[in-house]
Amino acid sequence: MTVRDVKLEEALGERYLSYALSTIMQRSLPDVRDGLKPVHRRLLYAMRELKLDPKSGYKKCARVVGDVIGKFHPHGEGAIYDAMVRLAQDFAVRLPLVDGQGNFGNIDGDTAAAMRYTEARLTAAAEALMEGIDQNAVDFKTTYDGENNEPVVMPAAIPNLLVNGATGIAVGMATSIPPHNLSEVCDGLIALIRNPQIEIKALVKLIPGPDFPTGGLLVESRENILNAYETGRGSFRLRAKWEVEKLEFGQYQIVVTEIPYFVQKSKLVEKIAGLLADKKLPLLGDMREESTDKIRLIFEPKSRTADPAVLMESLFRHTDLDSRISLNMNVVDGNGIPGVKNLKQVLEAFYQHRLDVLERTTRFRLERIDHRLAVLEGYLIAYLNLDEVIRLIREEDDPSPIMQQRWGLSEMQAEAILNMRLRSLRKLEEIEIRREHETLSQEKSGLMALLDTPSLQREKIIQGLEAIKAQFPKKSDLGRRRTLLSDPPEDIIVPIEAIVEREPVTVVCSQKGWVRALKGHTVGADDIKYKDGDGEQFLLKAETTDKLLIFTTLGRFYTLSVDKLPGGRGHGDPLRLIIDLTPEEDLVDLIIHSPQTEDVKILVASYDGRGFITSRASLVAQTRGGKQILNVEGTKAALCREVSGDHIAIMGQNRKLLIYKTEEIPEMVRGKGVILQRYKDGGLSDAKFFTLSTGLSWKIGEKTRNETNLLPWLGKRGQGGKLPPTGFPRTNRF
Repeated sequence: MTVRDVKLEEALGERYLSYALSTIMQRSLPDVRDGLKPVHRRLLYAMRELKLDPKSGYKKCARVVGDVIGKFHPHGEGAIYDAMVRLAQDFAVRLPLVDGQGNFGNIDGDTAAAMRYTEARLTAAAEALMEGIDQNAVDFKTTYDGENNEPVVMPAAIPNLLVNGATGIAVGMATSIPPHNLSEVCDGLIALIRNPQIEIKALVKLIPGPDFPTGGLLVESRENILNAYETGRGSFRLRAKWEVEKLEFGQYQIVVTEIPYFVQKSKLVEKIAGLLADKKLPLLGDMREESTDKIRLIFEPKSRTADPAVLMESLFRHTDLDSRISLNMNVVDGNGIPGVKNLKQVLEAFYQHRLDVLERTTRFRLERIDHRLAVLEGYLIAYLNLDEVIRLIREEDDPSPIMQQRWGLSEMQAEAILNMRLRSLRKLEEIEIRREHETLSQEKSGLMALLDTPSLQREKIIQGLEAIKAQFPKKSDLGRRRTLLSDPPEDIIVPIEAIVEREPVTVVCSQKGWVRALKGHTVGADDIKYKDGDGEQFLLKAETTDKLLIFTTLGRFYTLSVDKLPGGRGHGDPLRLIIDLTPEEDLVDLIIHSPQTEDVKILVASYDGRGFITSRASLVAQTRGGKQILNVEGTKAALCREVSGDHIAIMGQNRKLLIYKTEEIPEMVRGKGVILQRYKDGGLSDAKFFTLSTGLSWKIGEKTRNETNLLPWLGKRGQGGKLPPTGFPRTNRF
């Protein structure tokens, strides 16, 4: 034994590459020609070897799985049986290839019964997939143990890759091909065969989109569908099919009859029940499950005045009643090379495969005809020399060489004559042989013409596709389109009340920036506990349907839904982590924003005394990074205040007070703003809006003082101001 030193890196790389290739080629990616993975191909071939055709009886699935493991696929029985179960589920594949008897699972997500209890046989579609396999239509290879042979690919009279789709995850690549309608795919193939230069745009008119076994509404835009088929990558938006049923006294209920592909009904119902319990669907009163063999989910609105479209929109946003199905046509081509193909390339690959199958089966038939014609010609020679043939057979020990030499027969012809039965020597039999010879000669001429004429080959393949369409007509359950095509849904404005139940809460923010929401508005400052060394900074009354606007030292506004805040248990969560503040950014102020305060104006101001007035609606940020409102380059944002009076009082850190009319401050959407008050030293300390006729008030300890004689401090925007009235707080804040 020789020991060779190898670098670990090289050894690992070599072995991982081998594993990756094995996973890609032998497990996860389907073949573009027959749309099957090796496990599926071996399953169908093993069932065919067991003679489980559609007209025969069923056999135990355990028998099939055992044969597959023993002869073709040395993997775990669970994986093989799962693959077999999927081929039998009419809610998983568009055209089932296995006819199952027993419990093969359901759309609720229940698994199939054990393989010892279930039985199966092939379907007509599976037979079509293997049509011609005994006529040298495809190559065979030896199995893993070298004792048997298995097909490299199926002849595939059905474009199975698109019709049944495929999913798989390999090493470094994946595939996801949704099911399509058989008639539409055949129409697309016929159009491609007749016009090889056809564009994908024209093909998409014939194959407008996937056709899922579970139905539903395809609400993707035509542009996105076309782009997905042109590139081989994309996604399709699929929604549940629903309708409104009118009830007595103006009541109604919504009935969902079809759900998106790959969505388990039981988990969907569980999810909606959880949302109801968590009060996340305020418009929904109740839900009932009335499904039998057909889906029927009942949604009762809490009020008959609720708009059904808005109610369903809230369900679409929170549940899998609206889902996306990905498209990634990553397949293995005829040369064993994986790659992403567009729609036209997939159809061309199938067409080329059918041309190869047609040529091979035609040549196979020609060989059989030539052999039979040679036998018939030998018979005719025997009839012409019948007495001499009989004499040779009676008198000679080995008449075959003599017959070959005397009449120019081949060894095969001589043996055929010697094996003739006596009853075949009748005159009537000679007539039948001449008729058969003539028929086979005509068939041979037709097959030779077929091999030499590409146009005849195209028509032959088109006839086969038309026959497949006729076998599964559009009016049948397997042939009809189940997924309806629809335009993208219009943007429905769903009020926050339709998503979150409106309840009073108190928003608590500590000095160190920990935030939480306590139920009710009766929470007092003494009822709230903080961490050691922390205390109250903001205490705001709000509702669960409101938004919390967070103003920071960098002049940004962040938006946070109040219902997303942590609850009252514990001390909450750090605001800095919730909204992802930058290290140099600190909290300045909090504002409650609700639909009732859309038209209320807000003053935003920087430390250097600049600012402007803007609307609350313009402050609502749509990104995690916040919305830049105030340009505070070289300084910091200082405060934001609700505009609620005809005058504004501004206090600087230099202890100067200035009062002027609110209308002097311009309204802007964003920017640096205008000078509100000038400072030689320090910056802005506080600002307050008030009504001049009622006077300016401020707190001194527990008491409130109100000053009505404000003439000495009245001025114009941008002035410096004067010292405040005697007794104004030394904190320079109102």
